Formats: sequence, structure tokens, C-alpha cells
Amino acid sequence: MTQQADSPPLPADAPSPAREHGEPSTGAPGMGRLIGLDLARGLAVFGMYAVHVGPAPSQGGVIGFLMEPAHGRSSALFAFLAGFAVVLITGRGTPKTGRAGRQAAAKVLIRAVILLALGTALTLSGTPVEVILAFYGGYFLLVLPLYRLGAGPLAVIAAGTALVLPQVLYVVKQVLGDRGLPSPGEPDGPLSLLVTGSYPALTWLPFVIAGMAVARLDLASTAVRVRLALTGAALTVVGYGGSWPALHLVPGALVAIGASGGGHPASAWGSDTAGFPFDDTPYWLPAASPHSETTLSILANTGVAIAVVIACLAAVDAFPRLRRLAGPVITVGFMSLTAYVFHIVGIQFLGVEELPGSPLRVLVGFIVSAMAFAMLWSRYVSRGPLEWLMAKATGVARHVR
Repeated sequence: MTQQADSPPLPADAPSPAREHGEPSTGAPGMGRLIGLDLARGLAVFGMYAVHVGPAPSQGGVIGFLMEPAHGRSSALFAFLAGFAVVLITGRGTPKTGRAGRQAAAKVLIRAVILLALGTALTLSGTPVEVILAFYGGYFLLVLPLYRLGAGPLAVIAAGTALVLPQVLYVVKQVLGDRGLPSPGEPDGPLSLLVTGSYPALTWLPFVIAGMAVARLDLASTAVRVRLALTGAALTVVGYGGSWPALHLVPGALVAIGASGGGHPASAWGSDTAGFPFDDTPYWLPAASPHSETTLSILANTGVAIAVVIACLAAVDAFPRLRRLAGPVITVGFMSLTAYVFHIVGIQFLGVEELPGSPLRVLVGFIVSAMAFAMLWSRYVSRGPLEWLMAKATGVARHVR
């Protein structure tokens, strides 16, 4: 069975958030703090590679166990970091207003249109990957009206949408039935982007909005980092920890999930081996497995995303040598759109059809190739190839009055 693609990180207009903010290339906490975001992006890229060209978690053993964390968590991390990007573009400390605000909004709009077009083109190419880029563009359009809000209101909106929208999605799908479902290789239309597609905005926007809320905070503050780390842990426990008893206490839930998902129903509280949910039973609503589009899965994966980002920020600050050791991963992180498209082209070139399920050597080859290209390219050009084109395209926003 072909699995869902975990989403790509945001293609930045600048080579990295640190450079965008003009911070010095020293060991200052601010610089490390922003480099930590690139490290998180790079780790998410490799998690995405694991989902598509790595061994399947269902094979068991040590390799299957190591592949499991990438499924579902990588896509949530990328969506979460997309919220960071919106805030970085539109003004992090203080939202931009006036002409600067209109130019920033135009940049987001142009970026969204490009991602919609690129995602459509890749989908039409016949790739076995369910491309996220068009959905990504839709997310940017939908969250743009929120860019002037502070951390508190954004957090409330993220929580509210996580609690309500998965149930709305289920009801709407019941009403729609088979209508609006895209055929394989068919570009995603508005209904697909919002409801019926692989990454419906109704249940992915909470990740983006949560990322915007966190981006508004003073991430250089140790107290803020501690609170965020505790929040991430709490959300993870509530999501995965709440799903397990719910699935076991709701009569008939595991039987129904086993019949519809085709996997291991007892793993539906957080494992990819549970299979994929179908829309014909509400028993999936207490699940937290990857891509189950439920409240508990959103809470859990948001918690994981927060924990990973805070860990990367703290690690880069605490261990200056890590910047050099993790340099290839960080470099992949700030040319992540290029890395995403690279892996889709590579999958098509190699004729990979079953995702996941490739031997471990294929995954290692993709990772090594991406790091080697990123390091070589960055020696001569400050941005990745597609990041450079994105910056040129969004640069026209400077003409907005």
C-alpha cells in the first residue's frame, strides 16, 4: 500500500532564519536559536525520506522500530515550522504594518501560489508520493489573516481548531461520501485541499497556527523554553496516552478499526502499523496513529513537534561544536524545498513504487546524496536552487505600495 507523503519544510526566502534576521555569525544565543530551526528542518527532511524510501515499520525488529517515529511526526513538524515561516516573513517580534505589512503579505501570497502550482505539477507527473506542496500553499493562504495576532490568541485558536475541526471533518466527509475524492494523479482542487485530500486543511491548520504561536515567543529565554518543553511533553502524553485507554474502553473500537484499517488495531493509539483510517466508521476518532486526522493525533504530534524544536534550539546553544558536526543536516534544512523535490525526482528516477518498503541502503543513499549536494552547493551559492528561485519570485512584492 502506498503511504501518505510526509510534508516538506518551508522553502525560505533567505538561506536561513538567522541570516534573514541579520544576526552575527558568533556563538550568541540568538544565532544558535535560529540555526536550531534549520537543524529541526533538516531532521524533518530525513524523517520524510525514511517514510518514503526507508524500510516499513511493519517489518519489525530494530530497523522497523527506528523507522516508526518518522511516520506522521515528520509531517507535523514541517507544518509546525511553516507557522514559524509565516511569522518570520511578516514580522516576528512585532507584526509588520503599513507598506511593510502589505509587502510581507504579498510575499506569503506569492509563495502560496508557487507552491500550489509546483505541487500540481509534481502530482501530474505521476509520482507515487502524495505531494503536499499544493496543500502547503493552501495553508499559507488560510493562516495569513492571523499574522498580526499575538502568541496567546494564536494558541487559543490552535487549541480550538484541534479540538473541533477533526469532528467537523468527519461529519463533512459523511455528507460528501465519494464526492470530491481526487483520483490518483489528479490535481487537488479546493474541496480536496480543504476536506477530502490526503492533508486536509481542516486538520492540518492547527499545526501551522501552533507554530505561529510559538514563533511569537522569546525563544532565547530559558524560562520560555522550559515551559514549552513541558507543554510539548504534556500534549504528547495527553494525545498518545489518552488514545490508548479510549480505544480499549470504547466497545467495539478495536474490532472496527481492524476491519477498516487493515493493520494492527491495537497500535492505533500511535503506530503506523495500525493501517490507515477509513471514513465509514467513527471508531477511528479516538485513534492517534499517523494521518488519522483526529484530535488526539493532532495534540500528540504537536507535542512532538514542540519538543523537537526546543531540543534543537537548546542543543545548538549548549554545544557549539554541534553546529560543525551537524552542519550537513543544518544545510539541508535551509534548502529544504530543494531537498523535498530532489527526493520526489529520485523516487521517480529509481522507479520506486511501494512506499515505504525499500532496503535501508536506499534511505542511506538518499540522505548522503542530499547532504553532499547541500554542502557542495552552499560553498558557492547562499541559497538552494529552488530557494533562490522562490526568493526571486517573491522579490516582486517590494513593488507593493
